Amino acid sequence: MSMIATASYEARKFGVRAAMPGFIGCKLCPDLVFVPPNFERYTHYSELTRKVFQRYDPNFIATSLDEAYLNITNVCIERGITGEEVAIELRSAIHQETGLTCSAGVAPNRMIAKVCSDINKPNGQFILPNDREAVLTFVSTLPIRKIGGIGKVTEQMLHQVLGISTCQEMLQKAAFLCALFSESSADFFLSVGLGLGGTETPEQRQRKSISCERTFTATNDSSLLFKKLASLAENLSDDLQKEGFKGKTLTLKLKTADFEVRTRAVTTRNYIDSKEDILVYATKLIKAEMPISLRLMGLRMSQLHDEKDDPSTSTQKTLDIFFRSSNSNSNGNGTTVQRITNSPGQDNDSISLTTKEEYLAPDAGTSVSTGQQDFFLHDEICFIPEQQRSLDNDTKEAVLSDPLGGTKSDDVSSSAKVTPTKKLDEPDPLISPKAVSSSSKPDQQSWIDGYICSICGFELPPGFEEERLEHSDFHLAETLQQEEAVDGTRHISNESWVAERPRSTAPTPKKKLKSSKEGKHIPIDSFFTKCNKSP
Repeated sequence: MSMIATASYEARKFGVRAAMPGFIGCKLCPDLVFVPPNFERYTHYSELTRKVFQRYDPNFIATSLDEAYLNITNVCIERGITGEEVAIELRSAIHQETGLTCSAGVAPNRMIAKVCSDINKPNGQFILPNDREAVLTFVSTLPIRKIGGIGKVTEQMLHQVLGISTCQEMLQKAAFLCALFSESSADFFLSVGLGLGGTETPEQRQRKSISCERTFTATNDSSLLFKKLASLAENLSDDLQKEGFKGKTLTLKLKTADFEVRTRAVTTRNYIDSKEDILVYATKLIKAEMPISLRLMGLRMSQLHDEKDDPSTSTQKTLDIFFRSSNSNSNGNGTTVQRITNSPGQDNDSISLTTKEEYLAPDAGTSVSTGQQDFFLHDEICFIPEQQRSLDNDTKEAVLSDPLGGTKSDDVSSSAKVTPTKKLDEPDPLISPKAVSSSSKPDQQSWIDGYICSICGFELPPGFEEERLEHSDFHLAETLQQEEAVDGTRHISNESWVAERPRSTAPTPKKKLKSSKEGKHIPIDSFFTKCNKSP
């Protein structure tokens, strides 16, 4: 008594159709007989018909178990027969193989062929000649609802607003269609008016979502709803793992007892496919809607990631590329890599410095985008020139590799020695802790429409309070890491600049540092490291 999968032609005379609830079908036709589905049998006979299709077109397009598109142009040319003869032969071969009847439509393209196959149902065929005048005459009086891709909503919109009911009227109102609809929608409508459709074999597209839903008798029993939700989560998890997908956006579909449809979605931080992970987020979504009486429930996973894909083919750069460390002295391309290690007694940390040429060198399976190249053109200060790389031998260890010969230099020129003023990991005493904490907060982080993060677009409904707090902390930690990386680069650049700049013989008067207590803002001078100018 759930949804009707299909209906016989006798039942359709009473108004019974596919995708109709069973109890409505019983009211329309009291003598309606329900037959339990047998998908194994359907699949078996579908495979038999597809073997017949392969004889005429090995690259046929199967849109469902009982429907397919074939390109019979080569068969007609090679055998010297017409499309009508091929259709008769094809229908006869299917009947001999399976004992089933079928309808066929022959036309210059797929869009019109689909319409032709519905004209003489059941067990019939219709042939439309491959002629321009014949096609325009055929579509001139064709209702727009017969075209695949135009549903009830689009039909009402075109009819009530523009007065369009036939395909020919689309050409007459072409200016309005181009002005009111998007470019792709207007192109589709004009193609329908001209009788144009696809003829080539479409490319294989990656699946965008996987879903499952169940219809049941309306109930407000929370325990029963949770059981059905767990069953849906298990089915969705099985489908995801069977297809080899993981997803990030989970959508809960609900249909109330009053036939009101609601959808609630949440975007997870990581890709998930297990029943447990799906059920955690789905439970929170449905709890936010309770109490509620439902008659349909569904789950859909989108923003899929194929586990079979090689991660090296990804075009999106990750954070480890920007903050990667090098354990070797040279990257193999002849570029100089400088490693700074702390002296004994300090923390056992290391900083890896790379040149712009080293970073721009493509990794295995990746390429540098134009946006990243622009980043280096405008931010040259992020990389330290090789002539400025000199550190004190007493407290720092500089390991240099020769780009030409591959020899190592253990000694560093005495002119390049710099006396360190403080540890790299120590905070600048001139910067107040309050300023650091205030600047580390995410810039105006808010939730658009109550569930979309204004910084990254992450979706979290209002019921996910703990997740929202963790998400705000994530942006705070991200900001702190960025500031720490920028401060460390600026600190090293200042030390290198002091080592290389020429020393003036005339004494330069020291500028008096303004006190930060004079105003609310910290003076710009406090953000630069003091250097000992005496020889």
